[in-house]
Amino acid sequence: MRVYNFSSGPSVLPLPVLEKAAAEMCDADNSGQSVMEMSHRSREFKAIIDRTEALLRELMAIPSNYKVLFLQGGASLQFSMIPLNLAGSESGLPEKKASYVDTGVWAKKAAEEAAKFADVAVPASSKDRNYTYIPDAPAPRQDDAYYHITLNNTIVGTKWPSLPDTGGVPLAADASSCILSEPIDVSRFGILYAGAQKNLGPAGLTVVIIREDLIGGHASRTPAMLRYDIHAAEGSLFNTPPCYGIYITGLVLEWLKGLGGVEAMARRNREKAGLLYAHLENSRLFSSPVEKSCRSLMNIPFLPREKDPEKKAALEKRFVSEAAAAGLVNLAGHRLVGGMRASIYNAMPIEGVRALVSFMERFEAR
Repeated sequence: MRVYNFSSGPSVLPLPVLEKAAAEMCDADNSGQSVMEMSHRSREFKAIIDRTEALLRELMAIPSNYKVLFLQGGASLQFSMIPLNLAGSESGLPEKKASYVDTGVWAKKAAEEAAKFADVAVPASSKDRNYTYIPDAPAPRQDDAYYHITLNNTIVGTKWPSLPDTGGVPLAADASSCILSEPIDVSRFGILYAGAQKNLGPAGLTVVIIREDLIGGHASRTPAMLRYDIHAAEGSLFNTPPCYGIYITGLVLEWLKGLGGVEAMARRNREKAGLLYAHLENSRLFSSPVEKSCRSLMNIPFLPREKDPEKKAALEKRFVSEAAAAGLVNLAGHRLVGGMRASIYNAMPIEGVRALVSFMERFEAR
């Protein structure tokens, strides 16, 4: 029996994608072999990676002066690759500058890693209120190499309501948990990156979308595997890429296109999130800790209104356990936040959110 999986990642995949992948497990595209067996240099796999890139470009309206790279290492490796490529110095000292807005755990980790390679400033932070809002973003320093934000904060459930104006400074963004959830103007960014395991495909693949003029500025000491110019020149085939992850991502993109594209997905996501937020607004047992103007469409944490720590912990444990028994799994909140969290990425059907709200109503009545 399929459950409704509310995991923050690796997360639910569309059932039609899983069914097609299962049917093609031993014979993909009439090749007589599994994608997991194909040479990444073969014409069969070249067709897969080219099709996946073309679909992503179409769905996101990626301008022609941007490269699409299929890499490994997750968003966490991009925390190092971005400063090495955009703000690297020959001396090895952090001579070049970059600004990072601190809106949660992953934004903070990105800034800390970048500080090893660049002179990092944190012009704004929402830590003062447990990251439950998006702060006003000051203008970048004139000599910043780039300005970094985390578009959607998976753990705390916030998203940027609008993009900051960075003038001529390239905007860099982690889009791991919101890519393709609603339209985005790629031309506003210098570089976008996303771990695939939330909204694109399985764990192991990372997608990077980078403006061409930002490629090639790395310091000479930068390892080959961490250079955007090498990956771009080799069409993401410098080394063996995560072939199966690219294949599954291509199937996800086909599924999304078949539903009407990103605009249709955005309407669907707003409806799903609206159902859950509306319940939380009227619940006597649970509440959303996030300011309304900054609430995520993808990750919705909710906390018991109970103030007594022991009773609160017992209530959370009971909720997660009973929800799992009802086929609603992975609802425990992040250990740094507590409570519960429902991640309702693109592949989560509206029936799953309705089932969760119905369970919450029954639980509260009990």
